[in-house]
Amino acid sequence: MAADWTRMALRAWADHAEVLARLDAGADPNPAGRFTPPLHMAASHGSPEVVAELAGRVDDVEALHSSRSALWLAVVAGRSDNARALVAAGADPWRPVMAGWSAGRLGLAGPDPDLFARPDGEPGLSPSEAAEAAEAKRLIAALGTPAVEGFGFAFVAGIDAAEAERRLRAVRLDVPGPISDIVGGDPLDDGNLLVMGVTDVPGGCVVSQAWAFGPSMPGVVGRLSVGTTCFGLYANPKSGHQGTVAHDRVFGKRHLSPSSGPDLDDTPEEALAAYLYQRHAVARCLARVGLRPTDARAVTGPPDAWLRLPAHDYWTWSEPV
Repeated sequence: MAADWTRMALRAWADHAEVLARLDAGADPNPAGRFTPPLHMAASHGSPEVVAELAGRVDDVEALHSSRSALWLAVVAGRSDNARALVAAGADPWRPVMAGWSAGRLGLAGPDPDLFARPDGEPGLSPSEAAEAAEAKRLIAALGTPAVEGFGFAFVAGIDAAEAERRLRAVRLDVPGPISDIVGGDPLDDGNLLVMGVTDVPGGCVVSQAWAFGPSMPGVVGRLSVGTTCFGLYANPKSGHQGTVAHDRVFGKRHLSPSSGPDLDDTPEEALAAYLYQRHAVARCLARVGLRPTDARAVTGPPDAWLRLPAHDYWTWSEPV
């Protein structure tokens, strides 16, 4: 058995016998360096038995790696069993870890809000945070698990499909049959990139394309964002979800990963949203701009209408002629 943590598959962190054999062979429970420590790996991917074993051997059960404690990772991963094992080993769920959140207070917004006993004087969720957690649960349930790999979207607050059509200077298409009657050949051909669906939802509208990134192009997102907020998303089948957000044609963070968990530079509000919507990129984008669909049709189709945009370089900011 290896005397270190090399070649550990994720499933091996749940194998108490393998972890114990490596420890007995001399593997260090407190390895230095840039790699994720074994306790942190076990907290996210392992079993409570492995977590308890490692927690009893490390120098500090509260140690941080990339500003995250093992308990924080267990809560974010939804591993209540591992979180309980860490608390039993001395981890403090109410210690602030990231963006002002403790693992305990963050967990109040998740699927197991009674995981930790909240001490007197320890603040719970604010009314707005509790409302956001409730809406996240509703929205994720309403959408289900839509298959959107390769889709492009623009989620727009405060305008309807007709206004989106006007802003894009688009022509509404009559599509009596399948969309393949309009779109064919290479999906990345300019003509195909310029065909998009649009659907009204409570709070705004969704511009969609089931075959490419068209709605997420800056020239589309920027025009739709005039006086409001638009979140562009491309579910890139090669590199994962890529997001961009604009408010009144001013772009914020580019290349967002809206399905990932809380990150180091998140604000408290962003960290909460990242926790609530991890692995649910489309739901997070909808919530980000205040859209409240009651089902997945705006995402999966068919849309309310099909549009064709005028020929233009939508990677630039000049207006189409």
